[in-house]
Amino acid sequence: MKTTTNWIENLHLEGETDTGHTVPMDSNPLDATYGPTPKELVLQGLAGCTMMDVISILKKQRKNIEKFFIDVDAELATEHPKVFTKINVGYNFISSDLDEETARKAIELSRETYCAIYNMLKKATEISYTINIKRTE
Repeated sequence: MKTTTNWIENLHLEGETDTGHTVPMDSNPLDATYGPTPKELVLQGLAGCTMMDVISILKKQRKNIEKFFIDVDAELATEHPKVFTKINVGYNFISSDLDEETARKAIELSRETYCAIYNMLKKATEISYTINIKRTE
């Protein structure tokens, strides 16, 4: 796996993956007009990694998932390098047949076995999660 990041101007950057995808990046979330910050991308990567695992597991179990989204909230240290000090991953489902225990098992499999990003980040910070399931008929 390889990436290249190019400086565009000011603090606007553009990353390119070895699969040919480009990702714009900027420096400050309050002033980011070009793209997300690298820290935001780390959190997006965490959400995407675990979401892919969880949805794959639940689909294999033939669960009817109508909607699934993840909210990630992170706290930052006040001093540089301003690392993440706490991360909470909120798993939100809309489903007619998903129960909390099944969701929890899928999430734990992702967290402990499959999601490489979670397993890297947990070495540096506390990561918690919540589950919210809205049932449909």
